[in-house]
Amino acid sequence: MDNVADALRSAGLRVTAARVAILAQVRSGNHLDAERIARGVRGALGHVSTQAVYDGLHALTNAGLLRRIEPAGSPARFESRVGDNHHHLVCRACGEVTDIDCVVGEAPCVEPSSTHGYAIDEAEVVFWGVCPQCQAQGAGSGVGPLARERGGH
Repeated sequence: MDNVADALRSAGLRVTAARVAILAQVRSGNHLDAERIARGVRGALGHVSTQAVYDGLHALTNAGLLRRIEPAGSPARFESRVGDNHHHLVCRACGEVTDIDCVVGEAPCVEPSSTHGYAIDEAEVVFWGVCPQCQAQGAGSGVGPLARERGGH
């Protein structure tokens, strides 16, 4: 709890039970969506509104304590690995998301052919495939994009 509360204070946020529980839940999970975070927070605190969870996620993301990613065909996911320019691997069969370090070099890792005048500071790269567990279960290349119903491993 102290580590989470200290992180909130360092980011200039008030320490509330909901924010502590949200940050702890995201840190303990693997690229969780808001619904799974809300279930975990409710398990820790009892009744917490869905809106309070979304508000907390928004505040924590804006403060730089969380990162929001949105793989195609998936609800937004949240992670606590911030401050670097890492990328993600997404399983087409189960939706599992795995971090992968920057492709090459320093941020933004990938240089566009033209910047069109933008000051680019980040590149978002998502690799798609089938994870080892789904391969072992026989999922193959015929799998459609992201089987959301399965909810990952």
